[in-house]
Amino acid sequence: MYRQVLVLAVFTAFLCGFPASCARNLNYRPIIGILAQENIKDDPHAQGSSYIAASYVKHLESAGARVVPIHINRTEEEYEKLFNAINGLLLPGGNVDIEKSQFTRAARIFYELAIKANDASDYFPIWGTCQGFQQLTVLTSNKNLLTLTDTKAVALPLTFSPVINGYFFLLSKHDLLLQNYSSNAKLKRFYRVLTTNTDGKKEFISTMEAYQYPFYAVQWHPEKSPFEWIEKDGMVHTLSAIKATFYTAHFFVSEAMKNHHQFSSQSEEEKALIYNYQPVFKGMNSIFLQNYYFD
Repeated sequence: MYRQVLVLAVFTAFLCGFPASCARNLNYRPIIGILAQENIKDDPHAQGSSYIAASYVKHLESAGARVVPIHINRTEEEYEKLFNAINGLLLPGGNVDIEKSQFTRAARIFYELAIKANDASDYFPIWGTCQGFQQLTVLTSNKNLLTLTDTKAVALPLTFSPVINGYFFLLSKHDLLLQNYSSNAKLKRFYRVLTTNTDGKKEFISTMEAYQYPFYAVQWHPEKSPFEWIEKDGMVHTLSAIKATFYTAHFFVSEAMKNHHQFSSQSEEEKALIYNYQPVFKGMNSIFLQNYYFD
């Protein structure tokens, strides 16, 4: 398997293109699954039982991927069939129980399938954002190691490389402290820490990637700067933040291009795509501008 390091890969690809040996094997029609989650309590626009924020869909589409929603409350057989049809998985931010929810149940099934696939040289990437980051730590360590921090709705500086810097939006107030990571052997063996931040008192991990698997996790929100417009403390729309947004989107889509899963037929593919659903506009004061809702 050929892997790229998140910090440098996309910028290098932009400048030089993919190596010819890699380009010949890429899938230029990638489809990435986004896992839905239980509706937010008291959401006045809620329909059905679950949702996906449209900003995550736009984020992946902006880099050349198509999206399939992954519904909660499905059987393991249905999830395995879908796993073998998609080219990557995005675990989005949100506010569900990352130990007992249906979101967690589905995430665990896909995580275990991805481990098994990658071990068999079937390259399958996973990206976790905020809650998705947290979910990956639980799936890997079998523990909830999160700690309360003073980081809700703030913008903090992250440095990815000497080329791309900026301020990025943090929504969660529960983070993985560097101390907790360092004291947990499973996490320390599995993930490489790429960036850390502090709330002034506690140092926490904000970006990490797995050593042996194409699994990536960010505690911040790359999808929000270009696609969410609520006027909220910490929400930034600077050129550097937007540049980093597309940096991460292109990186993950380029990872998904290395996977060659496909649907059994064009009609099955078309039925699964997000295009079959209409996003609901929730208003300019909503934390999510638009949501897709599912039964």
